[in-house]
Order: sequence, then C-alpha cells, then structure tokens
Amino acid sequence: MAAIRKLKSGKFNVQVRRQGHEARSKSFLTRQDAEKWAREIERQMDREELGPDRKALKSITLSDLVERYRDEVLPKKRSCRTETVELNRFLRYPIAKKSLFDLQPRDFAQYRDQRLNEVSKVTGRPILARSLKRQLAPLYHLFEVARREWHIEVGNPLEGLYLRVQDDKRQRRLRPGEEDRLLLEARKLTLRDGTPNPFVGPIIEFALQTAMRQAEILAIQYKHIDFERQTLLIPVAKTGSRMIPLTARAVQILREVLTIPFCVETIKAGRSGGAQYLRSFIGPRMITPTTQVFPVDVEALKASWTRICKRATPQIEDLHFHDLRHEGISRLFELGLSIPEVASISGHRAPAMLFRYAHANLNNVQEKLRGMVRLGEITSIEHAPRTQEMLTV
Repeated sequence: MAAIRKLKSGKFNVQVRRQGHEARSKSFLTRQDAEKWAREIERQMDREELGPDRKALKSITLSDLVERYRDEVLPKKRSCRTETVELNRFLRYPIAKKSLFDLQPRDFAQYRDQRLNEVSKVTGRPILARSLKRQLAPLYHLFEVARREWHIEVGNPLEGLYLRVQDDKRQRRLRPGEEDRLLLEARKLTLRDGTPNPFVGPIIEFALQTAMRQAEILAIQYKHIDFERQTLLIPVAKTGSRMIPLTARAVQILREVLTIPFCVETIKAGRSGGAQYLRSFIGPRMITPTTQVFPVDVEALKASWTRICKRATPQIEDLHFHDLRHEGISRLFELGLSIPEVASISGHRAPAMLFRYAHANLNNVQEKLRGMVRLGEITSIEHAPRTQEMLTV
C-alpha cells in the first residue's frame, strides 16, 4: 500500500510497501505525480516485474546453500563423493560465511587467486587453473539450482569469473617396461588383514584391454557380461550406454576375477553376522555385499595406484590411471581399427575428442619412415612421389 506525506520543502514523498518486496520511496513536486508513480510501482509488484526483496538474502549465508546442495542434490549425482569432498573443503574458507546479500563476484575472484597460490598436499605443486575450474563447477550449478528450484533470487557470481585454462592435453603413454612394473607391484598389494589384494592388477590390465574409464570398470556387474558373444554392456557413461567387444584376454580376466572368493563379515544391527563367502566391497569400513565384478572402492583404487607408482623400481612418474585409457585407444588404432570402430569402443561421439586420446607411438612412426626410405619410396616428406590419382582433381 502507498503512503504519501508532504515534506517541509513542499515536496510529496511516497512510500510503497508490499510483503515479499523491497520498499520503494520517491519524492515529487506534486501530489498527482506521486500518486501516479505509486500506482505504477504497485502494478509492477503485482506482475512480479520488480523482483523480490533482496533484504531477505541477509539471513542466508553461502554455507547454508552449500550444505543444502550437498545434502539434497549431490546424492542424486554420480560425482557425489568427489564433489562432496570439494564442497566440504570450500566450507572451510571465509567466503562461505558471507551472506548472499553481501556476496559479490569480487569475493570469488579473491577466492580464485587464493586457491591458485596454494600448494597441493598430494602433488606438492600449485593448484592448476584446470583443476580449480572443475572444483568450481558444483558451486556454479548450486546457484542455478537455488534460483530455478529453490526460488532464491540470487545472481550467479561465478558467471563471469575468469580462469585462464591452458589446453595442455596429456600425451602420456606407457614407456617400455612400465606395464610389467605396474602389474608386478600390483601383485604385491595386500589388504588390511595382510591377504593379497586380488583385484587391482586385473583392473589395470582390463583398462588397457578395453580403454574403459575407471568409473565404468568399477561399475561392471555380472549381468553386463555376455561371455558367449564376448561383449560387455556399459549402461551408464558420460556419453550414454554402449556395447563393446572384448578381446580374448579381457574375457579371460573377467573369468579369472569371477572365480575369486572373498571372505567378509556381514554387518547386522551393528553386530557381526558371521563370516560368509560373498563378494564384498574393498574400501570403506562398512563392508556390504555387492554384485560388482571388481568390488573395489574408487578411493581405495586411487590410493593403490599412487602406492604402485611410488614403489615401482625405478619409480613411475607422471602417470595417471586415466592415461591407461589413452594407451588403450592408441593401441586400438595401431591394430588397424578405423575411427568409427575405435569410437564405438571408447564411447567418443566426436572425432576431435577421440584424437585427444590417440597418440601414435613415435618409435613405430620412425620405423615406418625408415622402412619407406629403405624401399626407395620416399627420400623426404617434401619430395614424396605423387601418383596420377593425386594429380587428378
């Protein structure tokens, strides 16, 4: 409702208040102009053209949004575990205590600069802009969810945040002897009770045979395997489901792994339910039966991978588990498979993305060039002989 009062200066001041909206006030020389302005403001409020009262954002902190997003939205995402770790770490920074009313893009700019100057406890190197951009992704989505689904009228302060990310695509492939050293150290791994860990070695070898992602391998279940046709169904992946053919060695790995009994204790109502031979989950304390072929927790696999690379003699440096996918795809091309055939196995939809994973073995390329020179086919790239077909356009 509008309230109009005459000031000592002779002007007319009008105030418009409406629940859920910020109060509006303005002064005019005539009462008629004040009434006209008040009617226009009330009309805009009725049509929700002015937006809600931003003062309500003073009672909501950024940490409130983060915790709600973590508890309500993340459990529905496949990246729940990783993003939960990232958000819990974000809550320790001062920016999380700011109210949404006071939050500005410059606050995230300061947070960006602070993070880029930090040194990773794992690698001992500064945080890369590429890594920080990935860590900020759930926060960006958080503001979109708050606006669209929770009806909290707050802008996205990450909308224009600048991060200079270099396109330094990895070209790491296994060097001579590294595959044997990886598998040798994997066979030495043990569980907490001192028994050998029978799954990490097969996982590494299976990754090289199939060029599958780590998450896809750990999600394989019995029902996804067709031993008769030698195929494997990947029901959930970044680019949708796909069916891939399996090599004879990949089939052999699956058959061997499926025969491994794993003795665990079932947990019932906080007490031991007795020892049973069930396939169980290696990783978290709460061990539960699973139908997964490789019952290994992703964090346990990451820790095992780091341990293997450090214990290898000589030590294997700058090798990520995801590099096995690069190696697998490159080997598929070296076997003579076409681009569509390799893409059907790797799951890439765009050839450009596929080529980011395919790295020719330079030794093989050099050997081919030397062979062509010995046969007299070429003397240099510039003077390669042209056939009649090449000359005809």
